[in-house]
Formats: sequence, structure tokens, C-alpha cells
Amino acid sequence: MWNVKAVASTQSTARPSQPQIMAERAISTRTLPLVESELYFLIARFLSAGPCLKSAEVLVRELEDYQLLPKRLDWEGNEHNRTYHELVLSNKHVAPDYLLQICQRVGPLLDKEIPPSVPRVSSLLGAGRQSLLRTIKDCKNIQWKNSAFAALHRGRPPEMPVNYGSPPSIVEVDCAKQLTGCACFSSAFPVSMYQHIKMHRRILGHLSAVYCVAFDRTGHRIFTGSDDCLVKIWSTCNGRLLATLRGHSAEISDMAVNYENTLIAAGSCDKIIRVWCLRTCAPVAVLQGHTGSINSLQFSPMAKGSVRYMASTGADGTVCFWQWDVHTMKFNNRPVKFTERPRTGVQMLYASFSVGGMFLATGSTDHIIRIYYFGCETPEKIAELEGHTDKVDSIQFSNTGDRFISGSRDGTARIWQFKQQEWHSILLVMSARLPCDPCLEEDKFIKPRVTMIAWDRFDTLVITAVNNHLLKVWNSVSGQLLHNMMGHEDEVFVLEPHPFDSRIMLSAGHDGNIFIWDITKGIKTKQYFNLETEGH
Repeated sequence: MWNVKAVASTQSTARPSQPQIMAERAISTRTLPLVESELYFLIARFLSAGPCLKSAEVLVRELEDYQLLPKRLDWEGNEHNRTYHELVLSNKHVAPDYLLQICQRVGPLLDKEIPPSVPRVSSLLGAGRQSLLRTIKDCKNIQWKNSAFAALHRGRPPEMPVNYGSPPSIVEVDCAKQLTGCACFSSAFPVSMYQHIKMHRRILGHLSAVYCVAFDRTGHRIFTGSDDCLVKIWSTCNGRLLATLRGHSAEISDMAVNYENTLIAAGSCDKIIRVWCLRTCAPVAVLQGHTGSINSLQFSPMAKGSVRYMASTGADGTVCFWQWDVHTMKFNNRPVKFTERPRTGVQMLYASFSVGGMFLATGSTDHIIRIYYFGCETPEKIAELEGHTDKVDSIQFSNTGDRFISGSRDGTARIWQFKQQEWHSILLVMSARLPCDPCLEEDKFIKPRVTMIAWDRFDTLVITAVNNHLLKVWNSVSGQLLHNMMGHEDEVFVLEPHPFDSRIMLSAGHDGNIFIWDITKGIKTKQYFNLETEGH
């Protein structure tokens, strides 16, 4: 009996009284930010109008005991505690569902600024790009990886992965389909799809003819060089003019963008090469090494530490190799120069780097192809090829390997390859015919000459444009003529293979026509005509 009384008396002395509880709560009370105390009030207001009335009563009592509700300030800046009911009376504009209305409006406002991965699905408990706490940094510029594409269900994701940026393009989705084996390229992209291509933008901005056009390495910007001596930069997305680069005093003859996508160089008939920074559009270098017009510009893809090279050919018969530093973007004003003038009036017409930048091939008016090698400390000439009998005005290395094509005014093209310490070539004669081709009388009086050459995407086919307005498709290994493609009514000087579809080739000529061809079948897919100019 005594033990029971002792335990009871011990418990009664250990239990704190109500004043002690209030004192402990006052001691534990901390100063809350205004937003946090207002949130407590809104929660209690929301509960008071719902089915959880007992919970609301307990919460109100706790908030008043702990002094967590927003306080009142007097004119001297002193704080005074307020009860829940006092706050309700002083904030009559705050309805019981005020907190619910705030939650319903936050989602749509955030979706406009940072779109979620699944639109029109609002949740306060979302994660990743569905979270209401997401930021632009969490959702921007995240690169898709090959493993992510391979994991797509039949090439299309059921839901965007968390923290992934813009959705994959149609090209990337197609690659995923091929990786998973659910579709081959020809079925995913039928050639008939190109019949639906339409004009994206029509841009007016130059005062004279535009003969130089180039994309930057991302495809987001277009550069145009004109006979009005200006280089302009345009947005691919909306056609807006981004910048105008000035300085040249004669027509722009060629342009090149470096592989780091930081510089653009323009050559002109004023014998000067000007280089600008693509980030600031500020001039970087003015290079004066030629005594004649600049015919071609090429940045080398090869890197030697921070050292890079740019090659230029000119009407003065010289080839200049300009050394520059990728970090400082400073050019050496004294180029490594090769003067190729065995006869008066010889011009270096065109140049092309091999895929790795180890070789440069140049064509000239003296019929000779010259090969330069970059494997040593400075560029050096290693070969002169005499396979043509007239001007060599077009040269193009293959996309893979060490082969290149040369086109000449002697009516032939050659596919060159370095084998067994020698350069061997396959001859392509432009007067060659297919068995089904009709014999035209005017062909007997026209001396054929090559106006442009190109490889297809995978180097299996070679396309040559001839001055009789024909495009010829050749097997690049055997040299066999496969197709003659007719449609142009004047000479063709533009041949552009599709960047990833080896079946498609674009051609443009002085007749103002642009054709999209299926070169595997030798047929025309789409035709555009420019009514307001005299050609391309």
C-alpha cells in the first residue's frame, strides 16, 4: 500500500502544471518569418471550413499557445500577439479556401515560365520537371545520351526523363528507332516525305547578289556574303538579322566557320581575309598575304594542342596557311606560303581538307592537283598530280577515308586514293551514256566540262554536274555510271548532300531552279523555282 502511494506521489510531483507548460512553450517560441506565420493562419482557416473541425480547433489552440500567428505592430514598432479570431476579423478578404486558390494558380503560372515534361498535369507532389520547385537550371541544356535513345520504347518515350531539356528532334527519334531495331531508315523516312518541304523564311537584307552562304556548326545561324561587301548573320529560327560584319571593300568570294564554332573568316576580291569572333562579332584579324583575289577559305579540322590552321588560295597562284591559337584567337600575320606559278596567270581555284585535316588538296588553272601534308611541324607539299588536261576548279575529299574527287573543264572527273605509296585514280568521263539514253544532236557540238562535284553521305556515290545541265550519279568504287538526272535548264554550281540521308541531294543552278533528288533511283523528288532572281 505504501509503495502505491509513493508511486502516486512521485507521479503527481513529476507532472508539470499548466503554468509550467505555458512557460515552456513561451521559452520554446521562436521568431517566425511573416510568410511562415501567415501560412499557419491560412492552414487553420482552410481546416475550419472542412470536415476536420476538431483538428482545426486543436491547431488554433496550439498556434495561440506557441504564439505562431502573425503579430500586430503598433505605431512604435512593438509587436503584440493576436488570437485566431482577431486575425479572421481583421482579414475578412481571406476566404476559407484562400490557400487552395493560391495552390491552383501557382501551377499554371509556373508552367508558362518553365514547361513541365507532361503538360496539363498539375500536382503539388510532383518531382523533377513536374515539381513546383523546379528551376530553369534544372530543366535546361541537358544533353540526351545514346543510352537514353536506345531505351526509348519503339523510338518514342512514354514520358520525358527527369531533368531532360528539349524533346528529341525527328532525327534523334529515328536514330532511336534504328537502335532498337523497330524500324529501318527507309521505312521511317520515305523519300516521299521530302515532297512536303516548304519555304521556311524569305529574307531581304543585301543590296547586291549573294554568292556565299554557310551555316554555323550548330545550324542556328546562317552567314551570307554578298557583292555589297557585307557579311550578315541571320537566325535560322525566325530569319532575324543578328549582326552585320563590315570591313571589306570588294565582293565577298568565300567564307568559312572554324570547327570550334567561335570564328568566321571571309575572303574578298580586295585580296584581304577578315576574321570575326562569333560570340562578340568583334574583328579578330585582318590577314594580308595574297596579291590577288581570295578564291577559297578552309579551316583545318586537325588540332595540335592549341595550334590550328586556316588555308586560303588566291588568284595570285599562292596557297597560304595561317596559324592561330584556339585559346587566344590570335593569328600569325606571316603565313606559311607556297607560290605555285610555273606559268604566268596561274590561279589556285579551290581547296579541300581531308576528314582528319592531315591532307589538303588544291586545284588550279594549270591542270595540276597539289597535295599538302600537315604531319610535320609546318605544312609541306608532298605531291603534284597531273591527271587532267584543263583547269581543275572543283575538289572534294570524302566524308570518311582518304579519297577525294577532282572535277575539270576537260570533261572528266577523277576519284583519287592513296594506295601502296602512290596516288591512283578512277576516271569518270562526262560524255559516257547509259544504254537507254537517247543520242541528242546538240551533244555533238558541246564540249563537256564538270561544273560541280559532291559525295553522298556515306561515300558510296559520286555526283557530278555537267555543263549540258545533266547531273550524273557514279559508283564511287567501280566508277560505273548509274543515273543521268535531267531537270535543270542552265549550268549547276551547287550540289549539297543531305546531312544524314544518303539518298537525298540538293542542286541549284543559274536557271533559278532548286531540285531535291533521290540519287539512289535517279529521280526528282521536289522542285522550287525562284521567280525574282536570275539563278543561284
